[in-house]
Amino acid sequence: MPKRAITAEDLLRIVFVGDPQISPDGSRVLFSHKTVDDKNRYIVNLFTVDRDGSVKQWTRGEAGAGHGRWSPEGGQIAFVSGREGKKPQIFLLPSDGGEARCLTKLPEGSISGFQWSPDGTKIAFQFREAMSTATEAAKKAREEKGLSDPPIEIDDVWYRLDGDGYFAGQRFKIYICDVASGEHRELYSAAVDGNYSLDWSPNSDELVVTHTASKRPFADPPNVQVYRLNLEGQAWQLKGLPKGEKGSVKWSPDGKWIAYCGDVDESDPWGTRNTKVYLTSANGGEVRCLTDMTDYDVAVATLSDTKEASYDAVLIWAPDSSCLYAQVGWHGESHLARVSLSGGVDLLTEGKQSVTVGNLSNDGTRFGATVGNAVQLPEVAVLEAELASGRIAAKVLTNFNGPFHDEIKLSEPEEFWLDSTPNKDGSESKLHGWVMKPIDYLEPKRYPAVLEIHGGPHTQYGWAFFHEFQLLAAEGYVVVYTNPRGSKGYGESYCGQISGDWGNKDWEDIQTVTRWMQHQPYIHPGQMGVMGGSYGGYMTNWVIGHCQDYKAAITDRCVSNMVSMAGSSDFPFNKDGYFKGVAWGDLDSIKQLWRQSPIAYFENVKTPTLIIHSVGDLRCNIEQSEQVFTALQQQGIDSRFVRYPVSTSHGMSRNGPPDLRLHRLGEIVKWWEKYLK
Repeated sequence: MPKRAITAEDLLRIVFVGDPQISPDGSRVLFSHKTVDDKNRYIVNLFTVDRDGSVKQWTRGEAGAGHGRWSPEGGQIAFVSGREGKKPQIFLLPSDGGEARCLTKLPEGSISGFQWSPDGTKIAFQFREAMSTATEAAKKAREEKGLSDPPIEIDDVWYRLDGDGYFAGQRFKIYICDVASGEHRELYSAAVDGNYSLDWSPNSDELVVTHTASKRPFADPPNVQVYRLNLEGQAWQLKGLPKGEKGSVKWSPDGKWIAYCGDVDESDPWGTRNTKVYLTSANGGEVRCLTDMTDYDVAVATLSDTKEASYDAVLIWAPDSSCLYAQVGWHGESHLARVSLSGGVDLLTEGKQSVTVGNLSNDGTRFGATVGNAVQLPEVAVLEAELASGRIAAKVLTNFNGPFHDEIKLSEPEEFWLDSTPNKDGSESKLHGWVMKPIDYLEPKRYPAVLEIHGGPHTQYGWAFFHEFQLLAAEGYVVVYTNPRGSKGYGESYCGQISGDWGNKDWEDIQTVTRWMQHQPYIHPGQMGVMGGSYGGYMTNWVIGHCQDYKAAITDRCVSNMVSMAGSSDFPFNKDGYFKGVAWGDLDSIKQLWRQSPIAYFENVKTPTLIIHSVGDLRCNIEQSEQVFTALQQQGIDSRFVRYPVSTSHGMSRNGPPDLRLHRLGEIVKWWEKYLK
């Protein structure tokens, strides 16, 4: 049977897999399995796959389950589920079969991960109790009395987070749970922002914890420190560690070392610099950077709409404490890497693919992972060493999306490199990009084209499956996407070219690819569109305010006014931080932000523009798009504003309600049909 073109509705058929966790003996991989049901809901449950490809489902039901973790000896699986309604709990499931047991009895709130102790007797977890006015009991009491929703009383700038909502003064705290009895208690709550990373000591008697040492972390330069925490809740700070960001902390199995990921820069809260791996004694003292001899970054998000965008670093100790393993993003690829304790990084996987690593078996020979590429949806895999080459080979174990791939015709991206304008220091710069031709491409016909600009900006496009891109190729468009300066995966200098200076070197790269598109024999230069989300929306706004090369535009969850953005985002600007200006500063400070605001140049816009935004977006507030729509309408420029409800957030295109994701794709297709065909 001939293959057919992909449709927007095919999004509902995709099986999304993630969070791969190999069993301690290396025999099977535990993972999350997400699908869309007939009631417009994501259903997430836990599955395992053996090394022979045999699949087993472990949890069922609408409440779902996630964050599955093997006990150290492999006899139990712990997971988080909302089976208790608004009270998510940690459950235990025997790994040889049986019913799940609810371990915790927590009030309404949120669980942010957990970790088994090495001896298997305890679990450390992070929990944030819900605001008292937001509980189901409080809501019911107000309804019975006919009372209004109460105000949210706020005393700190850290009171909301996109995708998490409003939590006011509530903070995550560290708890300890006894596995045998289920008794749990609060252990530690010293971080004023409630943001921690943690790991157990090898003897299960202590935790190592990272958190901010600042009383005003969103006003002060980054100063995250490392602490040892005993099981009585007493903590002491490791001395001799620099300021800067720290996370993904890991205690070595031999007990001698503590490793973490971060950077020493105190003026880079947005992560322009490479995230590096650092090592110190378990007692503190000298700190060594293990990755500064390379230009690799161990916290690179490769964007896609078929997986979550993770900005957290992965760090894994070898069982004999001889080395560390991390995940590296490079030139659009994502790979497993070995980090030597003497310094240096070796990439262990290779190829035009995206490898996401979960954990390591007890004998250190196998990793749980997912593997995918631009024309293959991610599937669960095991990474094993090849003795002959010294490399790691991926053995893909599942084929959930095989029937989908057997039926659908896809466009294979072709990569290209372009000479762009010089860097700020005068050195040469090259722009890396990809082009996807329409699935029924016929030479020498010219086709309409769409330039996609990624968000972040400090992320990367690359070898990951993008349903939206494939849909546009199926609709008859040439799809072009690049990693302009500011992107991750090309070294620290490349990323730092736009630090606090958007609309400069990144814009020059967009002009470079625009000229390239205009000279391709298969692209109609008069039928080009530009689109992007978040920072990609910022740059789309910048493009239409600075050129007339594009016939139409789509700006999605955009940034338009840096002055108002400084105070309306869940991550407020800091005068001495990434951007050298704030809205409450002097006129020179405000001018710096205004010069980088696309809305400042909207008197030049002539381009018909579709505006997409979620009312519940706390990262880029919807007022950013309201300003765009007002400016376009007041100047008589054809424009359309699609506002998604408060229940959606900044990442709606990746994890929003299925029906609204389809609606968004429908709006995009109709807009391009109207202007590019």
